[in-house]
Order: sequence, then structure tokens, then C-alpha cells
Amino acid sequence: MKGDLFSQEHVVQPAVEPGMSVENAKCIKYAVNGEMYARQGAMIAYRGDLQSERKGQGVGGMLKRAVTGEGLPLMTVRGQGEVWFAHEAQNCFIVEVEPGDQFTVNGRNVLCFDPSLSYEIKTVKGSGIAGGGLFNSVFRGHGRLGLVCEGNPLVIPVSAQYPVYVDTDAVVGWTAQLQTSLHRSQSIGSMLRGGSGEAVQLMLQGEGVVVVRPSEATPQKAQQH
Repeated sequence: MKGDLFSQEHVVQPAVEPGMSVENAKCIKYAVNGEMYARQGAMIAYRGDLQSERKGQGVGGMLKRAVTGEGLPLMTVRGQGEVWFAHEAQNCFIVEVEPGDQFTVNGRNVLCFDPSLSYEIKTVKGSGIAGGGLFNSVFRGHGRLGLVCEGNPLVIPVSAQYPVYVDTDAVVGWTAQLQTSLHRSQSIGSMLRGGSGEAVQLMLQGEGVVVVRPSEATPQKAQQH
């Protein structure tokens, strides 16, 4: 066979070490040597001696997901081999979480992660019930976290002098040092586009970064996630 399809740009190469790597803009490869976790339904191909099963969240996890609507339907992949993950042709990125770090991320943006990372679902501080229930997953530990995003995300530095206001439907995640609160626009309309149609944004203050995707969740997308 000949043609551009079979060029080195498209042919996958064997993994040089265990763990996660970006295969291309739309796909993450994980060389499994033991186990790892991924979003259910995100596996698009694999090779090697691998098995997968749904990862239980326990009674507490299921209850929290039912109440908050923010859940991570996960699967565990075990064995030795290579597996590829993707989700709705979204762009893929890897975040390195180091000891002492915490990264808060929207569950809809999680693709896969190392078993050395732990996560829990938490209420976004300052949102309260009035915010419609803003809940995100907080990752901590030491390892890699694979994320998906519709388009190329914006990484916006936040400082004490310059807080950042983001559309709650567009935010992907933020670093642990930031404080969050809801900000209501004083005008009739919001300066930011809002999926809910309300003049409410998430304000982040402190020292760190916030990751924002360059598109909002449509009502249909929000329901799917």
C-alpha cells in the first residue's frame, strides 16, 4: 500500500516507556504496565494483553453523582499493552500533577489518568445552590491527567491584582491556589456569553492559572456530560 495515509505522520510507533503520551492532536496513547483509569467509552483501539471493566464509585460516589450531576463514569484497564483514547474528536492535552498540587477540572474534560492520582467531587467554593450547583473533580497526587477540550484551550494567568471572570460553561479547570466565587453582572445583560442566559460568571482570585475552552457547552452537550 502507498499514499499519504501510510506516511510516518500517521503510523503509530511503539511506546518507549510506560504511561501516557499524546499520539496526535485528537488522541492519547497509554502504554499500560499494570493498570490505569479512563473515561468509559473513550477507548478506540488497543493491542496487547489488556482487560477493561467499569470502575465502581461506591455508594457514596453514586449518591454524590446523583445529587450533583457531576460524575466521572470510569473504567479500569489492566494488563500489558497499548491503548488509545479519544472523545468526540476533541483536542487532547496532558497535565502533570506533582506532589502537593491540586488541579480542579470539569468532569466532562477528563479522558484518562494514572492510578497514582486520586480524585473527589467537590462543590465549587462560593457557588452555593444559587449557582445551579457547580461541582468539579479535584485531582491530587503525583501523575499524569489526560484532558479533552473543544478547540485549543486558553491558559489565563490569575494574580491578586488581576482576577479573572469566566463563563461557567466554558471553564475547564484551575489550580488549587485560586479562590472562587460567583460574580453577578450589575447590568441587564452579561458581558460574557452564558449558556444559562444569566449574568453570572465564576470569579477566580489569587495566584495561579485557569484553563478555558474557546466554546461553550450547548444545552445538548451539557446534558450528555
